[in-house]
Amino acid sequence: MDEAVRRSEVALRDLFEPTPLQRNVHLSTLFDADIYLKREDLTPVRSYKLRGAFNFMRKHLETGGRDKVFACASAGNHAQGFAFCCKHFGVEGVVFMPVTTPQQKIDKTRTFGEGHIRIELVGDIFDVCYDAARRFVAENGGVMVPPFDHVDIIEGQATIAAEIEAAWPEPGELPDMVVLPVGGGGLAAGITGYFAGRMPDDAFIFAEPAGAPSLKRSLEAGQVVTLDEVDNFVDGAAVARIGDANFAALERFPAEQVILVKENALCVTMTEMLNVEGVVLEPAGALALTALRGLPATSIRGKKIVILVSGGNFDFDRLPDVKERAMRHLGLKKYLILRLPQRPGALKDFLGLLGPEDDIARFEYLKKSARNFGSILIGIETARPENFNTLFDKINAGGLKYQDITENEILANLII
Repeated sequence: MDEAVRRSEVALRDLFEPTPLQRNVHLSTLFDADIYLKREDLTPVRSYKLRGAFNFMRKHLETGGRDKVFACASAGNHAQGFAFCCKHFGVEGVVFMPVTTPQQKIDKTRTFGEGHIRIELVGDIFDVCYDAARRFVAENGGVMVPPFDHVDIIEGQATIAAEIEAAWPEPGELPDMVVLPVGGGGLAAGITGYFAGRMPDDAFIFAEPAGAPSLKRSLEAGQVVTLDEVDNFVDGAAVARIGDANFAALERFPAEQVILVKENALCVTMTEMLNVEGVVLEPAGALALTALRGLPATSIRGKKIVILVSGGNFDFDRLPDVKERAMRHLGLKKYLILRLPQRPGALKDFLGLLGPEDDIARFEYLKKSARNFGSILIGIETARPENFNTLFDKINAGGLKYQDITENEILANLII
């Protein structure tokens, strides 16, 4: 595999130079280790997906087929990498996207393709869109460029490992640990395959969204598992079924090496990296960094660790939601349904219970639940999580009734 990957890497230099491998002082100090970030958010399309699409199309075109139309189904990074490659190779491409795709992503994909692609909006969900792409390829003799489940895609993503090896500050040596995000598994399969035999298997840690644990569940079952549902918040890695070829490359790893990352925890990493380092990450791009926080300090301290930053295509319209989720994860914001007596001064009495660091961020009268009582939705922000313990003690002492719905997903989605 190594030699094929190196050839792929040489070919890739027609598109862009190796992405930086940067030692991060902030994280190194925080974890008492040498933390290096592999900045795939700095490719021309701000994600690593360009590598696999390029390698797949390059290999196909080397054997002819320039007259065929290429196609892909994606609403995100794969579409943009595909479009960039269509322009680079001067071939025709069709990108199938769900009708629900944000206009910003549609425009960005069209810009990267610049006259070499057309975009078809089909269906409300990805599965409908993907079926439409497959039908188009079958009816038109086209070529489907898969997002992750193909040996040429895996080989293209493995060029990241070749770059890490070449840029490593200690020639002849390799990192002690590599933390990789996992969606469909092409990236993880490529990098672990390249380093196989030169790094121990336990040197790799895999990070999956808690709401889309396709690799972990498949490793636990000993076979590929299709999830019944996924949380799409981490849209770059919310995959219901890991690729078959990718699972075959990863099935030797124990399920314990897969860290499930809570979606709200990702938001803490995203806001921290934006505020402290000025680095813009998409949710999938923050997976590996967030997983590092879930490891025992003793397994990190003093080690040389590479964190794969997979992408930075973040829509800033989502920033308020990300900040909200981060505060909830840190225990700095809670939502309560408060039952107040219907009498003058009742609200004033409650407000008097708030501490100097507490602030009301949301207030909504819901309904009268009885003749003498009413229900209020109240959102409270504070500077330190322990302030809520003090507030709840005061509420209980005052004889008021409340329900904390911060982590009640059903109620929160309906009311907040």
